[in-house]
Amino acid sequence: MIHEVFMPALSSTMTEGKIVSWVKAPGDKIEKGETVVVVESDKADMDVESFYEGYLATIIVDAGSTAPVGEAIALIAETEAEIEAAKQKAASASAPAPAAPTPAPAAEPEPVAATVEEAIASSNGSSGRLVVSPRARKLAKELKVDLATLKGSGPHGRIVAEDVEAAVGKVSEPATAAVTPAAAAVAAPVTAPAPAPATPKPAPAPAAPVTPGQVVPLTTLQNAVVRNMVASLEVPTFHVGYTITTDNLDKLYKQIKSKGVTMTALLAKAVAVTLKKHPLLYAAYTDQGIQYNSGINVAVAVAMDDGGLITPVLQAADQMDIYTLSRTWKDLVDRARSKQLQPAEYSTGTFTLSNLGMFGVDRFDAILPPGQGAILAIGASRPQVVAIAEGLFGVRTQMQVNLTADHRIIYGAHAAAFLQDLAKLIETDAQSLTL
Repeated sequence: MIHEVFMPALSSTMTEGKIVSWVKAPGDKIEKGETVVVVESDKADMDVESFYEGYLATIIVDAGSTAPVGEAIALIAETEAEIEAAKQKAASASAPAPAAPTPAPAAEPEPVAATVEEAIASSNGSSGRLVVSPRARKLAKELKVDLATLKGSGPHGRIVAEDVEAAVGKVSEPATAAVTPAAAAVAAPVTAPAPAPATPKPAPAPAAPVTPGQVVPLTTLQNAVVRNMVASLEVPTFHVGYTITTDNLDKLYKQIKSKGVTMTALLAKAVAVTLKKHPLLYAAYTDQGIQYNSGINVAVAVAMDDGGLITPVLQAADQMDIYTLSRTWKDLVDRARSKQLQPAEYSTGTFTLSNLGMFGVDRFDAILPPGQGAILAIGASRPQVVAIAEGLFGVRTQMQVNLTADHRIIYGAHAAAFLQDLAKLIETDAQSLTL
């Protein structure tokens, strides 16, 4: 039987995907649950596994090309004898339609679709079956490591070689870099004869120079941002600004910076704690009414190296201590920039922060993300001459924050009350963020 491999819908907003690389080449043997292709979704690169055992007969969509969700991108033959028939099937499907109707050919067995739900369900932790990379399986056999005792750190919980090495006390950097579309076109099957020596991960290749007058197509990530921004235009929003003195927050940051805490983590924690008093600020409008969310999930905008934008989410940020939150944030950013986030890690925010203060920006207005009630734009902290008690002047470090809110559910008084409480926490009780 011949099976089709379809372009999966890896997120609810995904309409098309880009083939980053083919892990398998035509003619390669494929095991059930083994990764066949890497697909770039809206904001992450995801492994797509085979739901069938057989041979990769032919590739329909090459690396570097895009295809709509649900379109066949390859054919898998259950036996070697069926490979040629699969190639003919792919060739006939791509051939121009005849000018006049012709008798229908003899019916072939109906291809069975490998849905994304089945592919995702086959990953570690959801079906109980281990998904292991070929190199990790070989390494585990050599080092006599029981794979059933390991927790995979790869996409969808896949066990990779680094997990096996960690289990025997070895520490190494990832041995392979991400496969570029150009390299993927000639990539061989992933069947390394022996563990490759650990090598530092190479720096991203510099962007190609842009020629004046050239039109550069948008990336998949940039197209996703475009769709979200256009959707935001349908929402009636308003903006409320506030000036916050940050001397106490800056003092706290200097005290705990050496422990790995970042200013972004401190701000996210401060916002999350304040949101507990203002459930309307992390609610969302629906046609049925106001949807109050159970979790304070703070999304923080991060610029990607390729010019895109992604918002990793700190789940239940109000419940994490500042040190755990900082470690979680670092992990999210690292995986976001290597396109390894799972959809739930960038699409479940209930409130968003956009911090351009680190770039020296004084103030700006952020665009409201779809499905959220508010977003806070944070400017830079700068020394300012201000009037203090007894008619004197003094120098205080201050930052400008601007809240963009959905006016269908949040009104000016709600926004002002939230900003007042946030300012009070930062100005007078910053030390409580470490509790």
